[in-house]
Amino acid sequence: MSPAPAPGPAIECTGLRYRFGDHVAVDGVDLDVRTGEMFGLLGPNGAGKTTTIRILTTLLPVVEGEARILGLDVSKSPMQARRLVGYVPQQLSADGQLTGRENVSMFARLFDVPRRERADRVAEVLHVMNLDDAADRLASTFSGGMVRRLELAQALVNRPRVLILDEPTIGLDPVGRDTVWDRLRLLQEEGITVLITTHYMEEAEELCDRVSLMHRGRIRAMGTPTELEARLGPDATLEDVFRFYAGDSLEEGGELRDVRSTRRVARRLG
Repeated sequence: MSPAPAPGPAIECTGLRYRFGDHVAVDGVDLDVRTGEMFGLLGPNGAGKTTTIRILTTLLPVVEGEARILGLDVSKSPMQARRLVGYVPQQLSADGQLTGRENVSMFARLFDVPRRERADRVAEVLHVMNLDDAADRLASTFSGGMVRRLELAQALVNRPRVLILDEPTIGLDPVGRDTVWDRLRLLQEEGITVLITTHYMEEAEELCDRVSLMHRGRIRAMGTPTELEARLGPDATLEDVFRFYAGDSLEEGGELRDVRSTRRVARRLG
């Protein structure tokens, strides 16, 4: 059984730093995500967003600073913190050679969902994601939007209190994107805290209660979309805010491997 979460922020980072060799990927990040809110972590490729997420999900160690999930220090209680989190990475995690049900069942085993509860849990999250009719088809036959909903089902099977999604709608058509948006809103209404990264400014404006702009490993600004836009002037958009804090040149937009990774995912979902 997961420990009861402490009151306070759902996600909290203090002075978080991480290096890959000589490259500082995360440089003193202070971040708080309030319990129950939808929070957007924005920034160009290479800004440090995914590294921050990997630390929060215990895929990378806390080397310097602190990271907490619902009050739990992820460096001191990684397994306990992991049980509180559902994670959908940017790279596809569904296996096309398994059915939808088999994919979710595999995650139920990985999360150590009790054997007697697994079938019901799997059926529950497939229903929540409106995948009942497709559950026993191979995932390779799913549309891009269905794959993303399947990955959300995988992330929800352990009943997390915090859901972290890295580019959840990349490569989706408008219908698929709207469907994922609707599901995320429902999850938030149920009390789940949601952290997303996205390059779609309209997505951040539509979904997020607050956003932060990250660039070169640091948080440059944080607030509601309306607050950040107001800082630049009456006619500013969130895209203007993004360009102001992150720059708009290709040189500042990350590395070639980031672009290749994004294109691979978009092609597979399209």
